[in-house]
Amino acid sequence: MSDPVGKLPSELDQLPDRDTEETAEWAASLDAVAQAAGTRRAEYLLRRTLQHAEAAGLALPKLLETDYVNTIPTAAEPEFPGDEAMEARITAWNRWNAAAMVTRGSKYGVGGHIATFASAAWLYETGFQHFFRGKEADGSGDQLYIQGHASPGIYARAFLDGRISEQQLDNFRQESGGNGLPSYPHPRRLPWLWEFPTVSMGLGPLSAIYQARFNRYLQNRSIKDTANSHVWAFLGDGEMDEPESTAALALASREQLDNLTFVINCNLQRLDGPVRANFRVVQELEAQFRGAGWNVIKSLWGSAWDELFQLDTTGALVRRLREVPDAQFQTYATRDVAYIRQHFFGANADLVQLAGVLSDAKIAECFHSSRGGHEPRKVYAAYKAALEHKGAPTVILAQTVKGYTLGAGFESKNANHQMKKLTIDEFKGMRDLLGLPIPDSAFADGVVPYGHPGANSPEVQYLNERRAALGGPAPARKVKHVALPAPADRSFAPLLKGSGKQEMATTMAFVRLVKDLMRDKETGKRWVPIVPDEARTFGMESLFPSAGIYSPLGQTYEPVDRDQLMYYKEAKDGQILNEGITEAGAMADFIAACTSYATHGEPMIPFYIFYSMFGWQRTADQMWQLADQLGKGFIVGATAGRTTLTGEGLQHADGHSHLIASTNPASLNYDPAFAYEIAVIVKDGLRRMYGEQPEDVFYYLTVYNEPKVQPAMPEGVEEGILRGLYRFNTAADLAEAAPAADAPTVQLMASGTAIHWILEAQKLLAAEWNVAADVWSATSWGELRRDALECDEALLRGEVRTPYVTRALEGATGPVLAVSDWMRQVPDQISQWVEQDYTSLGTDGFGLSDTREGARRHFGVDAQSIVVAALAQLARRGEVPASAVKEARERYGL
Repeated sequence: MSDPVGKLPSELDQLPDRDTEETAEWAASLDAVAQAAGTRRAEYLLRRTLQHAEAAGLALPKLLETDYVNTIPTAAEPEFPGDEAMEARITAWNRWNAAAMVTRGSKYGVGGHIATFASAAWLYETGFQHFFRGKEADGSGDQLYIQGHASPGIYARAFLDGRISEQQLDNFRQESGGNGLPSYPHPRRLPWLWEFPTVSMGLGPLSAIYQARFNRYLQNRSIKDTANSHVWAFLGDGEMDEPESTAALALASREQLDNLTFVINCNLQRLDGPVRANFRVVQELEAQFRGAGWNVIKSLWGSAWDELFQLDTTGALVRRLREVPDAQFQTYATRDVAYIRQHFFGANADLVQLAGVLSDAKIAECFHSSRGGHEPRKVYAAYKAALEHKGAPTVILAQTVKGYTLGAGFESKNANHQMKKLTIDEFKGMRDLLGLPIPDSAFADGVVPYGHPGANSPEVQYLNERRAALGGPAPARKVKHVALPAPADRSFAPLLKGSGKQEMATTMAFVRLVKDLMRDKETGKRWVPIVPDEARTFGMESLFPSAGIYSPLGQTYEPVDRDQLMYYKEAKDGQILNEGITEAGAMADFIAACTSYATHGEPMIPFYIFYSMFGWQRTADQMWQLADQLGKGFIVGATAGRTTLTGEGLQHADGHSHLIASTNPASLNYDPAFAYEIAVIVKDGLRRMYGEQPEDVFYYLTVYNEPKVQPAMPEGVEEGILRGLYRFNTAADLAEAAPAADAPTVQLMASGTAIHWILEAQKLLAAEWNVAADVWSATSWGELRRDALECDEALLRGEVRTPYVTRALEGATGPVLAVSDWMRQVPDQISQWVEQDYTSLGTDGFGLSDTREGARRHFGVDAQSIVVAALAQLARRGEVPASAVKEARERYGL
């Protein structure tokens, strides 16, 4: 094994060799082993040496992949503390009821999934019996991210412990009557049971990492003792293909989140077939997690394999396991012993010899069912090792058979994810396999019965005793409302009185407001500023030295700008979460903070500020997750609008986030024009989300980076700001060039920065065209529409209500022209409830790089374009001559 000729240089060639003779002796020894005992032996010695070096703490790269065997040998497994026979009976009842619930529901066409829980039952049951801490003990308990497709098994367990009735089981996926069960973990639909929505695959693992990180954040900031809380995320091997699933692995390792365990159910199947048909997903995941710095535990083979490994004196079995692709293992699980003898053991003479001493029954047991994820002792050993490991998060790769115990028609079949029911005969076979006391007479009407051993049965008593010892039922969501006192009015006063002659962007107005609110003695510490590496863009660098940037290590270096007033300060108790360039990670952080009131009984007030284009467009799925999880907080789309962010071009120009946001029922969407509007909205938001009667809503505010003089708040506009519309001024308020008393009138309506365009247009209309224009600030097109829809719904019930937008505009003369820095669909949301002639201007199409003035002229939303559009409306009504429209176009160069 001498060095190959022409080999590429490596990093070792750059290191000085202090003893070349010793190095040569090591190489010669390896050559001798390879020549005398073969390359396999040489490889084995190298791997054992590297493992020994790693265990000894030597600074060497870790092995990214180990043999396809269990990490914890059978001899090293701890003693199992439970009653295995009792726990087997409990698991059997849960398997039965999960399958029965989905099968019974299939007659209504509502579907459901059976095979996932069938494979993962012991992964859950072992945790529920021995590890998962409930919320009735000290602290917050554990946080459980249940794999969405396994929900029937969780419902079955809640049925066994008396928290769910048989009627509710029969209403699985039939919620409209008010007594049903949601298809997947949906806290908004079943808020006493589910904590975390997980079935939008990929978001569960991402959120679990940031939840574990937020637990440490609360701990390090002395807000809540979360030392005993552990985050368990149950995932599928196919789910790990979602980019969000592995997006934050390095964060978890970097911050040493040993309060986090991923349990990946490796049944080798995704929704349509094998996860890695020609490869081995377990080995791939092991390398991926080890490379990211995680502790990896593989629980692949059940105890039936112990005899095979003991007989494998040449290593042929281990080598064969490492080379067989996943799809072939899936095939082995469905074929007879003769096939396995030929295609697995027939690969070489050593395996043929090994198979010769194995009975057909032993081979069938090993290849058809004996997997590490199906044995409580194996699972218990893995979980215990995960909790005992310190300094890094742990991933458990547990191999199972998808559809396990459901019979030959289900187990390992490619189509089993879409299979929604078992036949009566298949249920009888399952009953016999599980040993359940369900007589044939129970199937007399052709419907599979639910099974329950009785509320006072040994099984239920054992289950309840175990949960009591662990702190109460799980999963469970418990909310003990803690109302936060309203901040002092002095925090809002600077924005309400305006900026005088000083120009200030609304982005800066919001940041200044929050900075003042963070000084509040009662609630200041509960603010959680979240930003994805753009704090300086949004003017937030002033928060760095005062609030500090959270880091569990503190600041281990001297920052380059330490001699400056606003230096980059990291601190273990830092308040700001600066996530780097990851909007998905920042949203996961935001969700953890938004739901701390339920998870930990500690209400936090997060605000997540980002480029508006990279919020709803990029992470809208997480916004729905936030709504499902009943989160509360402020999402702030900064540098909003399609023409305000100059020079950034097509992809940075947001003209549609309010349209996307309007689809989310939990999101209250505002596009404030002035600083005082922001103050009013935030103050009311704190009341609605954190006051005595909290609502399960969150806020989306768009703010702009265009400096403008901020006026003082007029009297009596608070209701209009919150409802979505108020009259800012009238033509009669103009100090100069007021139109004649009998001048034609138009109503100009705008949101956000567009208010300044219509104010300029108001002056032009009066001075150059003798047209009177009233100016309206539309703080929320979405809230106006929401109110109008509620009025329409009330009408169907016989209740006559007039929408607020209709009432606000009542008596306003002339047509309405609505303008915004958004697509026309945004202001057009309210058009059907406006009794006046209504039209709109917006920024439809792709964005482009230009000056603000150039971009606005391009989209036809600048003041001059507004004037022409207003004259055109009046001309159609015969209130101004048509020639005025042509004259205006020519005058303004349109």
